[in-house]
Amino acid sequence: MTPPPVPPAPPARALFSATTFAELPGWSDDRVEAAWPAFRVGCEALVARAQRVWQAPCADADAVDEQAPGAVRGFFESHFTPYRVRASDGSERGLVTGYYEPLLQGSRTYAPGYTVPLYAPPDDLLVVELSDLYPELKGKRVRGRLDGRRVVPYWPRADIDAGRAHVAGKELVYVTDPLDAFFLQIQGSGRVALAEGGTMRVGYADQNGQPFRSVAQVLIERGELAVEQASMQRIRQWGRDHPAELPALLDENPSYVFFREVPPPAAGSLEARIDGPLGSLGVPLLAGRTVAVDPRAIPLGTPVFLATTRPLSDEPLRRLVMAQDTGGAIRGAIRADFFWGFGAEAGEQAGRMRQQGEMWILWPNGAKPPGET
Repeated sequence: MTPPPVPPAPPARALFSATTFAELPGWSDDRVEAAWPAFRVGCEALVARAQRVWQAPCADADAVDEQAPGAVRGFFESHFTPYRVRASDGSERGLVTGYYEPLLQGSRTYAPGYTVPLYAPPDDLLVVELSDLYPELKGKRVRGRLDGRRVVPYWPRADIDAGRAHVAGKELVYVTDPLDAFFLQIQGSGRVALAEGGTMRVGYADQNGQPFRSVAQVLIERGELAVEQASMQRIRQWGRDHPAELPALLDENPSYVFFREVPPPAAGSLEARIDGPLGSLGVPLLAGRTVAVDPRAIPLGTPVFLATTRPLSDEPLRRLVMAQDTGGAIRGAIRADFFWGFGAEAGEQAGRMRQQGEMWILWPNGAKPPGET
């Protein structure tokens, strides 16, 4: 295969300026101990990955009494320096959305009422690690498929749904509603209540490499949805009102996510205590205390102080969260997707959240902030 051309170096994704905990709006009012389980399980992953910058604070965390709020707060204040996050243009505010873990109805076998498949990654999906060709592109990859001897982009959503991709035999489970399956791909993980009994948890396994396009934005551009109405609930209502047009609308988003079945965590483990879906760091997400970020700007595992507002309101939402997930639509230095948790109530909050916010990272003392050498 002819190596693809080297893409231009990406622009600076974030600017960091040191500040103090006293400057974090709402820091003294936040129950920072509520984020402790997420920090601890994140430490396990970071240390396992030999992330040296985290070794000292994660080791010292073993001695902290998590039942003592003052001890947890004191640990963060003594081991970390807060840095305000700015975009490369100097702006300090960005978009904060929400996501959740939905519950779908499904069956392991195709049956009347259970006709919408969730697929595992197909065998013809290629993942090309660009660092194998260009070491300076470590961590960068592209996805595609073989067409003769050429590597071409993988099939977009419309072609996958039309059966052109090699997905036969890759069905994990069949669910009842195409919109439920579509939104599950956006959320990245969920649970399926099985007709056979029991619950199956599914998580992100791979993606077709096509760019994400918001169907809400499509409806806004068509004049069928006002900007202030852009929510998951409004899109669902549009789908109910236009069932014949719904497949074409969903095909406007060429991105497609493949899943895997996620086994339950070991009984008594910290993972079982959190009981959330697995994020990109490989650890379960703690409701209300974890966010998805752009890892080009904020490294996975980083504690983040988030200052935003609750959905459709001016009520402050200011708290310590852990950057433990990523998402196809989460791009930019000041960009966060707030994890609300599991179920319908969490979905109501997540579907309406489109707020402005500010972010600060907590970075280990003595270490240079991300991006500095």
